[in-house]
Amino acid sequence: MKKLLTYLILPLAIIAVAILIVRSINEPVRFNNEKIAREEVAIQRLKDIRELQTTFKSAFGYYAPVMDTLIDFYKNGKITIVRQIGSMDDSVAVARKLVRRENIDILVKDTLFTTRTDFFVDSLKYIPFSYGDTIIMSAVSKMVSGVSVPLFEAKMPYNSLLKGMDHQLIVNLNADRVDTERYPGLMVGSILNPNNNAGNWE
Repeated sequence: MKKLLTYLILPLAIIAVAILIVRSINEPVRFNNEKIAREEVAIQRLKDIRELQTTFKSAFGYYAPVMDTLIDFYKNGKITIVRQIGSMDDSVAVARKLVRRENIDILVKDTLFTTRTDFFVDSLKYIPFSYGDTIIMSAVSKMVSGVSVPLFEAKMPYNSLLKGMDHQLIVNLNADRVDTERYPGLMVGSILNPNNNAGNWE
């Protein structure tokens, strides 16, 4: 019995412990690598929302309050651009009043993201890797130095973005962010503190 314990069970126990130690060392590394990969996708989506919101504000003077409005704006909305015919440097054309400007309406979808193969507007509202969780978006007008300023924010909490990954490491990450007074996830813009629509990864 002692020989069985010495030659079979003890080495197996040592191997099992060694495997657990290696896993415990490697798991945070794997977690961080996967987190970085997911954040890359999420950041691009938040940048797309920011660009679309900026275009929406140029058209209406305020930010879209909900994602469906923003998506509809992309699909059906128009923006006005000013086209100049002739050159102001051509004094003869200016004298003859041949230089003029005209407004042209262009569909938003024919203007934004036209060269992107990875842009799908119907996916814009969803947090990547979350199995259907939606981005938390808000838009308000806030008095700043006596002036009403439109503000928006779009958020992806880590609980959704990192869904399916090591639960305890997500808890630790969220706690660290809260302790350092940072949002526990990714966000762009802010309805509390005007930040020129910066992302918290920038």
